[in-house]
Amino acid sequence: MIDIAINIAGVVGVGKSSLCNIFNELGYKVYHEPVFDNELLEKFYYDKEKYAFPLQIFFLNKRFEMYKDSINHPASIMDRSIVEDRIFAKMLRDQGELNDKEYDIYVELFNNMMEHVQSPTLMVYLRIKTENVIERIKQRGRKYELEQSINYWYDLNSNYEVFFNEYSWSKLLVIDVDDIDFVNNPIHKEHIINLIQDNVRIPQTVS
Repeated sequence: MIDIAINIAGVVGVGKSSLCNIFNELGYKVYHEPVFDNELLEKFYYDKEKYAFPLQIFFLNKRFEMYKDSINHPASIMDRSIVEDRIFAKMLRDQGELNDKEYDIYVELFNNMMEHVQSPTLMVYLRIKTENVIERIKQRGRKYELEQSINYWYDLNSNYEVFFNEYSWSKLLVIDVDDIDFVNNPIHKEHIINLIQDNVRIPQTVS
């Protein structure tokens, strides 16, 4: 049984990993998205049609694996939740980079896994304007992200907005982060910590 489970949701570059690291300082077990040293991810950005399906299965499997491990910890925080995986799969299907058969297989596997997944205590959606996403992507300088068309980031952000406008799986907290720098501004950092903690009604630290 998970005592406290927080999922941090949002598009690429919004600050999910940074926020997870802040809560790691408070004693939470962090589960980071497996993007570093991920050869499939980099290959996907250069050839989406070829690598979309194996990458989606890879991420879905890893997210389920992390969820199963998180059950063993009294307080956990997830860098992108398993339900967000569906956003990417649908977007790839709509853009023709996943064919219908691949998408059907993915959805069947996703649904089978979700029968064994408990909803989190709180889903935190970090909302941001696409223009600011693009600027943050430029700042962190990952080559395969920089070489994507601007339309890709607009499409992704649009799909996120649609998804979370219809979201009902768990309690949801939406935070607009366009003007929040919780990494470098201590006041902003304290504000976002308190905002999340107030929504799960948990103490300042976790032992």
